[in-house]
Amino acid sequence: MRFLSNLPCETKEEDHVTIPMGDGTRLSARIWRPTSSDEEPVPAVLEYIPYRKRDLTSVRDSIHHPYIAGHGYACVRVDLRGTGESEGVLRDEYLEQEQADAEEILAWLAEQPWCDGTTGMMGISWGAFAALQVAARQPESLRAIVIASFTDDRYADDMHYMGGALLSDNLAEAGTMFAYATCPPDPVVVGERWREMWHERLEQTRPWVLEWLRHQRRDDYWRHASVCEDYQAVRCPVLASSGWADGYSNAVTRLLGHLDVPRKGLIGPWSHKFPHLGEPGPAIGYLQEVVRWWDHWLKGADNGAMDGPMLRAWMQDSVPPSTSYEERPGRWVGEPDWPSPHVEPAAHPLTRHRIGAAGEPPADEAGRGGELTVQSPLSVGQFAGKWASYNAPPDLPYDQREEDGGSMVFDTDVLTEPVEILGSPSVELELSVSEPVAMVAARLSDVAPDGRATRVTYGLLNLTHRDGIGALEPLEPGRRYRATVQLNGVAQAFPPGHRIRLSLSTSYWPLAWPPPRPVLLTVYEGSSTLTLPLRGTDEPDEAPQRPFGEPEGTPPVATTQLHPPEMRWDVTRDLVGYRSALEIVKDAGTVRYEDTGLDVHRRAYERYTAVADDFTSVSGESAWTMRFRRDDWDVRVVTHTVLRSSETELFVDATLDGYENDRRVFSRTWNETLPRDQL
Repeated sequence: MRFLSNLPCETKEEDHVTIPMGDGTRLSARIWRPTSSDEEPVPAVLEYIPYRKRDLTSVRDSIHHPYIAGHGYACVRVDLRGTGESEGVLRDEYLEQEQADAEEILAWLAEQPWCDGTTGMMGISWGAFAALQVAARQPESLRAIVIASFTDDRYADDMHYMGGALLSDNLAEAGTMFAYATCPPDPVVVGERWREMWHERLEQTRPWVLEWLRHQRRDDYWRHASVCEDYQAVRCPVLASSGWADGYSNAVTRLLGHLDVPRKGLIGPWSHKFPHLGEPGPAIGYLQEVVRWWDHWLKGADNGAMDGPMLRAWMQDSVPPSTSYEERPGRWVGEPDWPSPHVEPAAHPLTRHRIGAAGEPPADEAGRGGELTVQSPLSVGQFAGKWASYNAPPDLPYDQREEDGGSMVFDTDVLTEPVEILGSPSVELELSVSEPVAMVAARLSDVAPDGRATRVTYGLLNLTHRDGIGALEPLEPGRRYRATVQLNGVAQAFPPGHRIRLSLSTSYWPLAWPPPRPVLLTVYEGSSTLTLPLRGTDEPDEAPQRPFGEPEGTPPVATTQLHPPEMRWDVTRDLVGYRSALEIVKDAGTVRYEDTGLDVHRRAYERYTAVADDFTSVSGESAWTMRFRRDDWDVRVVTHTVLRSSETELFVDATLDGYENDRRVFSRTWNETLPRDQL
């Protein structure tokens, strides 16, 4: 990345500005803006997240907010109510209170003497959720948004319930927020009130996983703030991006297809990262694109921001399987609209463990081909990687051959011509199962001539949702059903000499919680198909395109690594007791933020275990330690959450401990049981 200090506008920074809410709560903001804005007001751009602007996101913030401010904007970074130095308590994600606060913030910004009355919102992940959700509320000053790594569907396409199947990230991310929501404010900023504010957070915070598990169906809890419920509510221009290695690879194209406003989409090879910090690479000059977007929609510049294709996507070349990549080879392709005229769905029949050619008749024209069966062991899924890759520790799926041993596998013939797909593949199955609750995991892989299999994309379906996500109905064992498994969107090139593989399994642990009992799945070949979104290799790439520039930003704030980080991803199997485990360590070590003199330590530990093929033995664990130190101020938060299940119930055991100078000053325990609802 190229770090720039000489930008068009000289800027100044206000480290802590309080913004009053209508109920008397004051939220903490950090503001970068042109010095000239005192006399010449500028548009304001808001990023609104719960991740502590004064320390935990300060490095990232310092790269892009001063950069955008240096191009003529007031950049405002606000911590949500109950986080950082903002007053109050953060009780859950995307609540009505959160969005109402955002509207008040935007109104406050528009009224400031250094703001010209127009605003935008930007962010990644939570910040992108916030921007999209607030845009649907149509605040008066909001003119455009820039969002990365997000979803428009909180239930069916987020970290909670993929295809109606419970994701382990539901536990992991709840564990993350259990820790983040209970961290103290900085006494340098809030003074002696810090202890009172901290204890209010400790006393009023509950493990979020409890609420998320109470809503196992698509109900009003999830419909709230899911923009897919009413796309027409979004009335401002949208620049949306994500990465194929991210868990949020689907929403960009859905927005392009459903919104009725000026919009652009960008999908690279990245994990859960901003595109200018993108991993795997190549990272791009994303901030230049963002400034161009703001210049056009907030300042009215005629700068070609809307020229070129509606969607630019990284067409990934074939690579060997690996849990991490520095770069993904490929090329940018452009689509003028979405759905794209360059992409055609092609249905391939599934017969005799073979993926037939598009248009090839099935084995039995009457739709009664052979019967294939599989009952997957719990080991299928141990090499699945994370639902959303963060690229640290290495968390992408590994070689799928061992996974395929417990799966039903279909292969194409060896390819004689290159094949490229862009979009979301799907699998339509005629099937029956042996249990009233069952799931199907479908994986698409690129199989090299030497047999190595690289997972390209995947999808999950809890079969009680077969008639639509949220329309739950138990299965009748032995009865035939039709069900469609939607796979995540991807752009992938398969070269000649390779094969395309579809693998089906009845468990995918620990990425997804398994059904209550092992399931025998029967697939009826003659009327089951794999549909691929084929992009012709002779289709134009919408050239000439304006190439992306080199990644740019402003110099990051200075930090010192006092204790080294630790990153681990270990899969183990005990062949005496038949216990298997996946252990993940994400330890950032201890970092000193030189501008504030604060030492911060973060450690996350996850563990997922099972015994043999006992589906009631699975257990997930998330533990966090967060420590903040300066001089004689030393505060630590320790959280621990365990999720287990029987055939009919879910069990949550959680603890929260707060320490001041190594003395425990707060402790609370939760032991709760919730029913399994067709899960």
